[in-house]
Amino acid sequence: MRIARFTTEDEEPRFAAVGQDSEGKTVLAVLRGDPLYAPPELTGEKVDLEDARLLAPVIPRSKVVGVGRNYAEHAAELGNEAPAEPLLFLKPNTAVIGPDDPIVLPPQSQEVHHEAELAVVIGRVCKDVPPERVKDVVYGYTCGNDVTARDLQRTDDQWARAKGFDSFCPLGPWIETDLNPSDLSIRCLVGDQVRQEGRTSQMIHDVTALVTYISAAFTLLPGDVILTGTPAGVGPLVAGDEVTVAIEDIGALTNRVVAS
Repeated sequence: MRIARFTTEDEEPRFAAVGQDSEGKTVLAVLRGDPLYAPPELTGEKVDLEDARLLAPVIPRSKVVGVGRNYAEHAAELGNEAPAEPLLFLKPNTAVIGPDDPIVLPPQSQEVHHEAELAVVIGRVCKDVPPERVKDVVYGYTCGNDVTARDLQRTDDQWARAKGFDSFCPLGPWIETDLNPSDLSIRCLVGDQVRQEGRTSQMIHDVTALVTYISAAFTLLPGDVILTGTPAGVGPLVAGDEVTVAIEDIGALTNRVVAS
């Protein structure tokens, strides 16, 4: 099932199951409440996708956990060795934006990069999750862009500022709840130029290993997001760019880039 979060005109955000009508048009079948906290229940109302504004499909209640250098070629392109264990960092939930929202270039940085990533959405409170239980705690998957101020990442002793500016965590367009994440195509395009192209099978630490490792350190809450790392090909964004993260069997997340 694909779960979207959306609004129309000045209405409060709502959730919907994404499907198609008899004519093949994409429609949103409105759900009652938040499906992270209750089984999906249809209201009977349907909204054409073209009449809705998609929002970030989830706003993490507590945290976005990022994983650095989880693709060997990406680590090498920045002159780093791949870590033996997952390299973790946190993004604030204020960094999260949705489809078509602007990525705002901060004046503090002169080198902002895109990083296309598979994002894991946690579905229940969990701690110390063994590998065989990971499927039970994952709600689904979406596209993520771990936008990074690369110059600040190099100069700061830690990555909180470089990774955490407002608008530096686009998520969307929806959550796919029925997905095998082991070998999916992942791409990043800036305009019509393909910048990144890889497969999730190239991860050093796969989704199961990451959830187990991260939950040994942090209690994970419903709606928390794990960004699983990016393939090689990261590069600069400038005002006026349109950047798209596309992941097989999920969809495409597009954001424009603007100056502050």
